[in-house]
Amino acid sequence: MAAMASLFIKTPIQSNPYPKTHRINFSTVSPPSYSYSYKQKPMRKAIHVSCGLIEPDGGKLVELVVPESQRDVKKREAMSMPKIKLSRIDLEWVHVLSEGWASPLTGFMRESEFLQTLHFNSLRLGDGSIVNMSLPIVLDIDDSQKNRISGSTSVALIDSSDNPVAILNNIEIYKHNKEERIARTWGTTAPGLPYVEEAIIGAGDWLIGGDLEVIQPIKYHDGLDRYRLSPSELRAEFTKRNADAVFAFQLRNPVHNGHALLMTDTRRRLLEMGYKNPVLLLHPLGGFTKADDVPLSWRMKQHEKVLEDGVLDPENTVVSIFPSPMHYAGPTEVQWHAKARINAGADFYIVGRDPAGMSHPTEKRDLYDADHGKKVLSMAPGLERLNILPFKVAAYDKTKQKMEFFDPSRAQDFLFISGTKMRTLAKNKENPPDGFMCPGGWKVLVEYYDSLAASDSGRVPEPIPV
Repeated sequence: MAAMASLFIKTPIQSNPYPKTHRINFSTVSPPSYSYSYKQKPMRKAIHVSCGLIEPDGGKLVELVVPESQRDVKKREAMSMPKIKLSRIDLEWVHVLSEGWASPLTGFMRESEFLQTLHFNSLRLGDGSIVNMSLPIVLDIDDSQKNRISGSTSVALIDSSDNPVAILNNIEIYKHNKEERIARTWGTTAPGLPYVEEAIIGAGDWLIGGDLEVIQPIKYHDGLDRYRLSPSELRAEFTKRNADAVFAFQLRNPVHNGHALLMTDTRRRLLEMGYKNPVLLLHPLGGFTKADDVPLSWRMKQHEKVLEDGVLDPENTVVSIFPSPMHYAGPTEVQWHAKARINAGADFYIVGRDPAGMSHPTEKRDLYDADHGKKVLSMAPGLERLNILPFKVAAYDKTKQKMEFFDPSRAQDFLFISGTKMRTLAKNKENPPDGFMCPGGWKVLVEYYDSLAASDSGRVPEPIPV
């Protein structure tokens, strides 16, 4: 993956307020034939051509890692405090908070922030402005932990090896109403929701909020840390590349040529609108995912092949890992995905069919309406500054032997290859139609499913090189 790592250079950037983004009304751009609009977004203002990166929510990135000179002191302080052991998902949320993905949050939510998130999908700031916040970012504790903490104003957060990770200051403890949280986040309390089963059902009956001091940058030592660029690092890279527009594409699946068509077509449209150097943020989700999703290490290897085979242009593509856990909460969660990319510098967000959705856990149907995600994004409070780019439907054109945008006037020429069909082909080591996925990327997918078969047969699969 060294080739993909060379797509960017980590450049430190100060955590200062960003200057106001200078936006030029697109009607002033010459030539006038560049005008562009999105019918799916009637409630938004006309898209503008901008100079400079979009401001983070709240006006500046909230970065919570303490300076290196203070780390030894903070470690010693942490060792004398009551301690809370973090789960893997808890650690991922510390990572998210520490780098400013959830700006302007300064730590795990207190009750007022939790309630605003559950009921309004947004937070009202001290100046009266509103930022989007659709998912609770909370830390649970049980009765025994609550009793141990009693009387303390700060607690230490430790990892699975008892190493201090962070200090939570000015703490507030409040009731964890799991049923209400689940119902409002997912719109159902049906059993079988992956994140709920993993992180909420067995969680404590209390939540603890406060201000975080993260002792050192979160690392996973899995060979992929070099791809986990923070919002400040991404902003530095976009600035270095002289990007005048950043369009983000989130995915948790391997990239096929239909995805690539959407991304390259988006860049073409932005160029037609008057932008000079739109840059793609290809941003696979790297936190918790459900058991049948392709693991992150294999997805990153597949993404590398997509770039090596020239499906996407490395000159205008930045590949990075988004550290958030996945909820599969549909239109509620997709707001979080979009909001976090604003903080990373993206002013355009590509959204497709059923974003962040999943099949209903107990019934044979989708849990969410496939079109609601993009509709909600076009109306969501606090996302007015973000330009939403709805997908066109892409399918395999049998006459051209490649992925193309679906033309209903000749529907018989198109083949829709579902995720289930793709997995079946890969498991059986069969090739998809030419032009569906680059050969190198498909080979990685076949290797992944072959490793699963080897594991099921009792043969230990070889570890994936990273």
